[in-house]
Amino acid sequence: MRTTTKRVLPLLAATAMLGLFGGSSAALAEGHGGHDTTTLEAHLTELNDSGASGIAWVTLDGNEVTVKMENTGLLAGSPHAQHIHVGGKNQCPDPNMEGNGENGAIQVSDAHDDYGMIVSSLTTEGDTSPDSGLAVDRFPVGDDAFERTFEVSDDVAADIADGKGVIVVHGVDHNGSGEYDGDVVSDLDPNLPSEATDPAACGTLDVAQMEQWPEGGAETGDGSTAGIENSGALIAGGGLLTAAAVGGIALRRRQTQK
Repeated sequence: MRTTTKRVLPLLAATAMLGLFGGSSAALAEGHGGHDTTTLEAHLTELNDSGASGIAWVTLDGNEVTVKMENTGLLAGSPHAQHIHVGGKNQCPDPNMEGNGENGAIQVSDAHDDYGMIVSSLTTEGDTSPDSGLAVDRFPVGDDAFERTFEVSDDVAADIADGKGVIVVHGVDHNGSGEYDGDVVSDLDPNLPSEATDPAACGTLDVAQMEQWPEGGAETGDGSTAGIENSGALIAGGGLLTAAAVGGIALRRRQTQK
């Protein structure tokens, strides 16, 4: 099921209210710790005729990245490796390209020039570095939703903020058997069938424009996971709207009393 986002504060209204109340647009753009916060989103579309699609939301606060993803159409009951990639052409491959996999399926190496190297493994727990790129026991299963906060390097943070990130979800049931199998081996690990690592869906991370984050928060654990902390900004926005309305009513009253 696709998830849609809602518009929150129109740009002109937000700017006017900030001016009336002495606020600063930079203040609303800052996250905790005084860092500028960047919000991005990726709309994932299918590769390899997987039938998968999804949407990912990302906030970047300094070196801290929060990712929330919702997917549909992935192979049920099976883990799906998922990563943030940077490099190459910073784009998703053409879904109609002829790959080197089963019956021309696109394999990871076929799409490498498009979306580049893994910079973050979107695991459910533990390490999130490229070293966990094939940690199949720590990736979401089927269409399970994902949400997690973790740290990245300065270079990776800069690339994501510049809109150079691509999110890729892997795992395709080419033969419809209901599990990862087949005679073709993975181009990443010969101990795995190609179905386990072939890309299923892909989306570029683009800077979001005044859009609301999805509701809900992630469970906190050993410090590697945390919820999305945008409720304060939304509440502040609501407060500005209320204050502006009260100020407008008071002004009209004074004008009618003259």
